[in-house]
Amino acid sequence: MVVVLQPLNLKQLLYFASLKANNNPFLIWNTRPLFIVRCFSTSSSSSSSSSSAIVDGGTLIQAGRNRRSSSSSTNSTSDRETVRASRIKKVQELRSNGLDPYAYKWDRTHTANQLQEIYRNLGNGEESKSESDFVSIAGRIVAHRDFGKLTFMTLRDDSGTIQLYYEKERLPSDQFEQLKTLVDIGDILGARGSIKRTEKGELSVCVNSFSILTKSLLPLPDKYRGLTDVDKRYRQRYVDMIANPEVAETFRKRAKIISEIRKTVESSGFVEVETPVLQGAAGGAEARPFITYHNSLGQDLYLRIATELHLKRMLVGGFEKVYEIGRIFRNEGISTRHNPEFTTIEMYEAYSDYESMMNMTEEIITQCALAVNGKLTLDYQGVEICLERPWRRETMHNLVKEAIGIEFNKFGDDLNAAKKVVLETPDIVNDNQNKNLIEACTSVGHVLNEVFEIVVEPKLMQPTFVLDYPIEISPLAKPHRRHSGLTERFELFICGREMANAFSELTDPLDQRERLEEQVRQHNNKKAAAVSEISSTEDGTERADDSYDVTLDEDFLTALEYGMPPASGMGLGIDRLVMLLTNSASIRDVIAFPVLKTLQ
Repeated sequence: MVVVLQPLNLKQLLYFASLKANNNPFLIWNTRPLFIVRCFSTSSSSSSSSSSAIVDGGTLIQAGRNRRSSSSSTNSTSDRETVRASRIKKVQELRSNGLDPYAYKWDRTHTANQLQEIYRNLGNGEESKSESDFVSIAGRIVAHRDFGKLTFMTLRDDSGTIQLYYEKERLPSDQFEQLKTLVDIGDILGARGSIKRTEKGELSVCVNSFSILTKSLLPLPDKYRGLTDVDKRYRQRYVDMIANPEVAETFRKRAKIISEIRKTVESSGFVEVETPVLQGAAGGAEARPFITYHNSLGQDLYLRIATELHLKRMLVGGFEKVYEIGRIFRNEGISTRHNPEFTTIEMYEAYSDYESMMNMTEEIITQCALAVNGKLTLDYQGVEICLERPWRRETMHNLVKEAIGIEFNKFGDDLNAAKKVVLETPDIVNDNQNKNLIEACTSVGHVLNEVFEIVVEPKLMQPTFVLDYPIEISPLAKPHRRHSGLTERFELFICGREMANAFSELTDPLDQRERLEEQVRQHNNKKAAAVSEISSTEDGTERADDSYDVTLDEDFLTALEYGMPPASGMGLGIDRLVMLLTNSASIRDVIAFPVLKTLQ
């Protein structure tokens, strides 16, 4: 035991003065208190308890057990390095005793959850000592309490937690001493023993033998505050999952959602395929790609911004129902809804149209909701969402008319008339950014879409299929069979955000070429304008906003000329679906290792 005399500061003196003024019966006040004595056990830096006492002219007053000092942080750099140095010495001590602090394997008979289930009827104070009740378990130590000849630890594995119950008489004397001096919170242990439920009702493994399987060198976050620094949680997700078990549960649910998606689409006959991540063309002018360079080929390559064009090639090749769950990369902004890399499912079905994909989208999401939550109503950030089918289906034109009373069909191709009416709308004119977006539009269809995104989209809380988008913003969708200037396209919105996007796919190779060429022309015009307005980035370098090149994917157009059957296609954002079904506010909460700015 180490005893340290710590002088009282002014704040502490005032505190004790207030106790005297209140006639506190627990304070013995003979003379002015001079020191606080802090006693620390030297057996374990992470598991030791401490107590404080006031020394006042020979009088000793107990000030509380396990009281944490407010003047220092357990996660400070100095404390962290002190703990690390202490634990490295323990590693060396283990090795000097012929013990390996980093084991190769452990034969485990049960998980914590299995034991909790098997022995749920074991009574308080009862112990099962038969040979069949002798168990072996392994996991991380997350709590450690010493009571003389008894030690209790909480062990957590992938399934849950269980208590380890150590009695000095049950263990060889050297093992109990190792337990007291060499085991810390954060270590990964293997333990063998019988099963007992304590008098207080805690199911426990009465340990007959144990082994340190992995010695932890760094301390876990403070158990009272957890890991609360949001940025650090994302940067050190492994610590986040240890300190906050509910975080790991989110990623288990994510895995279950992806599994359910596969099960649902494959039960309808879809086949999973894989398409290239590295592509020779920046497949689309509306999304900024990541560009890399291949040394052997001597050319730029692009990380894919979608899986669409290669999946359509599969339809040309004879597949009739294909899908891919894959990572997509877009070199654009970061927000609570956007990460530079994200996961989607894209699927294509021959001989069907966008009505078929609405039904499939409903099926996928409702099945995932039932698999994860067991019901079709859920709370998302304080809003109750009902996923009961069928979901609302309404055109973009009608939704805009409902919101602000403007009928866009009357404008025809008169862009100036459309802008004039829209810019007189209070929801638009009161915001300079919105005004700039409207003024930059190059067609009536673009104006309609901007108004929808500004006024309507944020209010679509319940599941809503928005139908029939303008042809100008839908270069890969089939023209609407009844309404000129529109396409057979829908987007699904829930909680004011886009969840899915789908088309009756364009199969006319000449029409497709013309639309893609127009998209390239628009991009090149933006690029030329950007070159004259160089903007500074955060790190002080300068570049043009639209400096990347966009070219036609000639091979895709060639594939269409061989003939693609009538088809529908749909893309669903898996990250946003996981956010919805796990009530997560940010996309970073559902991506295990999100993209973050490098710390300098």
